[in-house]
Amino acid sequence: MIELLNQHYGAVFEEKLRLEIAQVAVLRDFHEGDVLIDFGDSIRKMPLLLNGAIKILREDFDEGELLLYFIEKGDTCAMTMACCLGTAKSEIRAVAETDGLLVMIPVEFMEEWLGKYKSWRNYVFTSYNSRLKEMLSTIDSLAFMNMDERIMSYLIDKSKIAKSKEILATHQEIAYDLHTSRVVVSRLLKAMENKGRIRLHRASIELL
Repeated sequence: MIELLNQHYGAVFEEKLRLEIAQVAVLRDFHEGDVLIDFGDSIRKMPLLLNGAIKILREDFDEGELLLYFIEKGDTCAMTMACCLGTAKSEIRAVAETDGLLVMIPVEFMEEWLGKYKSWRNYVFTSYNSRLKEMLSTIDSLAFMNMDERIMSYLIDKSKIAKSKEILATHQEIAYDLHTSRVVVSRLLKAMENKGRIRLHRASIELL
């Protein structure tokens, strides 16, 4: 594990912290579609993402779920950290967007390291700030963006994660993540294709 930590976090955490993480943490691999954290779970370990991408969903108490943000290599989930530190139940669902690998840190070390390591404090506070900005962006999109703009923003995010202009996603999957209906998504995607912004294929969507 220490080699992976040196490779991914050598410029982030000091050597003593990396050694401590290697001693107490465990590695966990995951596959696309895996539910890594579910609503109501007791979270006893904080994840550091070494590889892959994970989408974070918030439960809508009326119906369905809403995509909050994606986390990628080098990230952690601020809402997971908050649950760990506050010993609260999970209010999010984390679903693997791709295959990947996590370092799972037991919660009892998180608070100790906040006082012990400057790099850990900086990492935690920076992560909170980044996720807060992403959640504010999600709120802004709900309040101020039309659904076609939300779909385009979603497709661009997926394209960045996949590092490809071709996005493997069904209309139903997009509707689920954006908390709308498949009929609406299909109609707007067709309109976007007619405007030359995308090209629709049988099992994928191509950004132009």
